[in-house]
Amino acid sequence: MNPTETLDATETTESRTPGELPGVVTRLFRGVLYAESDEKVWQSLIGLESQARDYVSVLGLDLILDESEGYAFLRSREDPEGDLPRLIQRRRLTFDVSLLLALLRGRMLEFDTNSSELRLVMTEQEIVDMVAVFLPESSNQAKILDKLGTNIKKVVELGFLRRMSGQTGTYEVARILKAYVDAQWLEEFDARLADYRASLEGPTGPTAGTTAPNTTEGDLP
Repeated sequence: MNPTETLDATETTESRTPGELPGVVTRLFRGVLYAESDEKVWQSLIGLESQARDYVSVLGLDLILDESEGYAFLRSREDPEGDLPRLIQRRRLTFDVSLLLALLRGRMLEFDTNSSELRLVMTEQEIVDMVAVFLPESSNQAKILDKLGTNIKKVVELGFLRRMSGQTGTYEVARILKAYVDAQWLEEFDARLADYRASLEGPTGPTAGTTAPNTTEGDLP
């Protein structure tokens, strides 16, 4: 490496003053920070990572940063006693949305294992086909498809699916899904899914419109 380049990099890091820190943290409070869409703030965060962690820690928050995947967000620290006010919204998800998230996470795992590509792109029909095998039989397919469409829109709203520009009905599965749907989340959801399957296979057979109650909640990015 050229010594001059090393010196320049050091000077750049040292010249990044703590005065940038409030702006970086404020941006994180607005939602997920992606390297590709907000490069300037991302570079500031990388240079001030330690200070940012200390800054938000005082507020009972953890900085979740994955430099290789290119995203960062804030998450509330576990507070069993409930002494801290919650600054990051905690949302309860319906079973149907939870199911979609779990299946998308499974598809991403397969994709990362079998493909050298970085972006997992799926059409709306592929998503519908993926979920359909878990749904109860129904004579009202239009209603089922409409509900699936609503669930897809919800996942887009949550930031785990991104509409592809210029490609109608095509979505990129956001890499941040890996941070939210972790092993513990999947384990808890699998238990609910088993109960749901049992209800569909009960003595009276599958019941159209059978759903499970709200199943999970978390600090969503």
